[in-house]
This record gives sequence, structure tokens and C-alpha cells, in this order.
Amino acid sequence: MSWETVIGRVAFTNCDPLFHGLDDKWSILPAPPAWLTGHVLRQDCLTAPIPTADFALHQEKLMLLPDLGIVGKGAVGSVILFGSREVERMRDIALPSDSSTSKVLLRWLLNHRGLDPKCIETGPDLNTMLAKCDGALLIGDRALAAAAEHPELVSLDLGGEWTQVTGKPMVFGVFACRRDAPIDQVRAIHTDLVRNYDSFNSDDEIRKNVVNAASLTSGTPPERIERYFADEVRNLLDEESHEGLRIFLQEVCGMDSEPLWVDV
Repeated sequence: MSWETVIGRVAFTNCDPLFHGLDDKWSILPAPPAWLTGHVLRQDCLTAPIPTADFALHQEKLMLLPDLGIVGKGAVGSVILFGSREVERMRDIALPSDSSTSKVLLRWLLNHRGLDPKCIETGPDLNTMLAKCDGALLIGDRALAAAAEHPELVSLDLGGEWTQVTGKPMVFGVFACRRDAPIDQVRAIHTDLVRNYDSFNSDDEIRKNVVNAASLTSGTPPERIERYFADEVRNLLDEESHEGLRIFLQEVCGMDSEPLWVDV
């Protein structure tokens, strides 16, 4: 199988509207967010939604696809700091090994509050994390499930906190490809992903199918999935999202140059 026909995807619900029923001409490589960066760099796949913080780290080797991303406009429900005490009283926080952007974002948000708890990287299991630390950061479907099961432990929604501080959406993931990638193939993937997302937003039957499939896969009620897609997480980079992305790359990641974008 050629890497030029493989699309990486986050193995979470947040990308389902883009990938549900995607044309058979593409092979899909699901992986945790932090793994996808390596897959793109090693040519395991042509493009993938990688953590935004990882793009900043490897900017000289990568370029971004326009229009697409993993965006939270306020509280996202799936990037959450859990704990039985207030954030200001947390002495240590367990960070998941499957994330990059959320760990960088959490440290920035804590610093903005003048806080500096000890951070320890662990596996993404809430009970194990809270047995070791006062706080536990979870992302994706694990965070959705944990928030539903333990609402009393939700201490901070990182998307909501970012928007409160900056007034802008938080771009957790960006679609990236190598700078030497075959542009015609990248454009073809971009066209199919954008078409898929447009169909999800305009066709009620397709939207229902995506919601029901995501509910079955994640074990989350359809009503919660629908609210997640409608109000919390989107896959479109609009003008406000671009501004939020710029702030994150420059102020949080220290990136001092503009990203290189694929001309589609």
C-alpha cells in the first residue's frame, strides 16, 4: 500500500464527520493524536490531523491543509482536567501519554493563573491518574465518558478556559503533510474531506448516521454526541479559528514564522 493513498485520523469521535463513509480509494490509519505526527513524518500516511503543538515543533518539515482542523469554540467537553479539589489547590497533575497540544495548553493556562503544580506523564486512565496525583488531564472519548460518569470531578475544560482568556477558538489539531508530499494527492484528499464535512452539515440523514455510529463506537448517548458536534467541536477553520491558531502557535508554542499552507 502506498503512503500516498493513506490518511491518518485521530482515533476519537472528534473526526468522525470527516471520515465517516470516506471513499474506498483512501486507506484510513487511526492512531492517538501524539502518534500521528510520527506517521506523517515517516511517510506512513500522506496527511493527518496532528496536534497543533507538534506542527510548531516540526514546522520546517511540514505544511498545513487549509479549511480543516479540530476546533473548539469555547468548552469542548473532551479536553478536561479532572480532580476532587480546586485547580488552585492541585499539587500535582497526571498528564496523558497520548496527547501533545493539551499538555502544552494546560501548562500555559496554569501559568496564566500563576500556578505551577508538578506534572507527571502517565497512561490515560482516570482512576490510576487520580490515585497518583491531585489532578488528571484526559482528552477525546475518555474525557467525554469520564465527565459523564464523574461530573463532580470536572475541574477545568481547557477549551473553555482558552476562549475565556483569549476570546478565540482553540485549534487542537491541524491537518499537516510533509513539504515534499505529492500536491495533487494532497489536494484530492482535501477535496474529499471538505466534501464529507459539508455533507455532514447539510444532509440530515448523513448526520444522523454519523451520530449513531459515533454513539455505538464510543458508548456515548446519541444526544450527547449531537451536542458535541453541534456546540463544542468543529472540523472547519474559519477566520476566528485562524486567529486562535495564530495566537497558540506564537504565544504558546513560540513559533516566530507564519505556517506554510498547501495551495488547494
